[in-house]
Amino acid sequence: MRSGALKLFAVAAAFIGLLPATVLAQTGRSERTPKRGSTLVTIIQPEPTVLTTTVNNQFSNGAVSVNIYDGLVSYDDALGLKPALAESWEISPDKLTLTFHLRHGVKWHDGAPFTSADVRFSALEIWKKVHSRGRLTFAELEDVETPDAYTAIFRFRAPSLVVLSALNAWEGQVLPKHLYENTDILKNPHNVEPVGTGPFKFKSWTKGEAIELERNADYWDAGKPYLDRVIYRFIPDGGARAAAIEIGDVGYAAFDPVPFADIERVRKLPNLKVESRGYEWNAKYYFLEFNLRNPILADIRVRRAFAHAIDRQGLADTVWFGLVTPATGPIPSSAKAFYTADVPTYAFDPKEAERLLDEAGYKRGANGVRFSINQDFQPFNENFRKTAEYIRQNLKRVGVEVNVRSQDLGAFVRRVYGSYDFDINTGQFSVFIDPELGLLRQFWSKSIAPGIPWTNASGYADPGTDKVIEAIKSAADPEQRVALFHELQRRVQRDLPVLPLLELKQFTVYNTRVRGVSVRPDGAMSSLKDIWLAE
Repeated sequence: MRSGALKLFAVAAAFIGLLPATVLAQTGRSERTPKRGSTLVTIIQPEPTVLTTTVNNQFSNGAVSVNIYDGLVSYDDALGLKPALAESWEISPDKLTLTFHLRHGVKWHDGAPFTSADVRFSALEIWKKVHSRGRLTFAELEDVETPDAYTAIFRFRAPSLVVLSALNAWEGQVLPKHLYENTDILKNPHNVEPVGTGPFKFKSWTKGEAIELERNADYWDAGKPYLDRVIYRFIPDGGARAAAIEIGDVGYAAFDPVPFADIERVRKLPNLKVESRGYEWNAKYYFLEFNLRNPILADIRVRRAFAHAIDRQGLADTVWFGLVTPATGPIPSSAKAFYTADVPTYAFDPKEAERLLDEAGYKRGANGVRFSINQDFQPFNENFRKTAEYIRQNLKRVGVEVNVRSQDLGAFVRRVYGSYDFDINTGQFSVFIDPELGLLRQFWSKSIAPGIPWTNASGYADPGTDKVIEAIKSAADPEQRVALFHELQRRVQRDLPVLPLLELKQFTVYNTRVRGVSVRPDGAMSSLKDIWLAE
């Protein structure tokens, strides 16, 4: 099957309604000819921890590094595959062999040639071993053969329908073998001083202030990028971010850069645009995760009590200003091909929550408190903190005392995914257009890996659920695979190692001078190579 015809198997059809095609962001008179040069100042918050998603795929790491690294493929407006480092590819009839024909003449930013050896090393030593999602995505990958410098042949033990959803510059960054081989990949200095093949080169990182990228004049996509420089500023305060965007100090900012309370006001400003398209590819949901190592939280009655105690609609309306919707399960309804509403649900019912806690043996004490727990939240923006406070208030009403702990991202990752020193943690998870890419790692017992972020932190290990997950991973029939995903949703909603709270809808804010902003389903997760600044 050639690249021009290849779609993401059964997934792409569900996203045809996401058209129109990528557009130039325009206001006033039409200016369609890109202008070269200029510096784009943007914001990413929180500050990245590393500059490759292969060792930590937290979204701010990805937002910067997609400009530095390429994947084998990219996507068009209907999520069909387009060439990137691979010019074409074929899949064998039994779906056990995937052959990539690589682009000639591509160079790493240090001048070394890009070859199939880099693809083989990245797939087998990085994606398959240290990438938090790749460890599952590429579990069936047996070998990558390199008969010549421009051919990479992926051999699989069993069909793996998810792989073609995991080869773009966000999810499947190809790293240079000559700089990573025979090193500790997680501690390699090039994780923070990256050398890629992408449209921009890394120039500098001033901790606490900014990352600067500069144009790659040798980029394989001729004529791009249009910008000379991109500067990513770190501005922790939401009000300060909004002010910088409004006065024009910052031209472009993705991933909910301004407080939700300011969105309606920002929409009315003549020099700014608010765009909610470009996020469909990663399909995020907001969750509360229980640490099942805590004997209190190991009791299913306690977890179900929490589910009844939290007012999800109130959370959506008050903290998130109605810009999100309550979740019914761990797969958002935007992932239409895999979503089902036929799952156990837990209506907001504080009285039922109190009954379940009494039944579990946790009666209110003289002070009205049943027990106390700690809550850690992902420190991505103000709404994450406000959500934690809202949950604290809801649980206090049913007699559970919650201590909300605030920390930077590095400390959060070490605590939740390193030492498992938490009771409940809250935050967002990317499910992606194919949930095998993002969801399974949160529930599969084999994805429990101390020190690997964004995996199974709860310690949930259910043999029946594992069996369903493993059947998903080896399923060759798309319809059977969808049915298995429905069963998975029912099982985890029954067991509640994770309580889904909200389906997230993100937004980008940019100045009207900024053109070429992508509204493809993965637009916000793509490089800025098409962006240019009008006069």
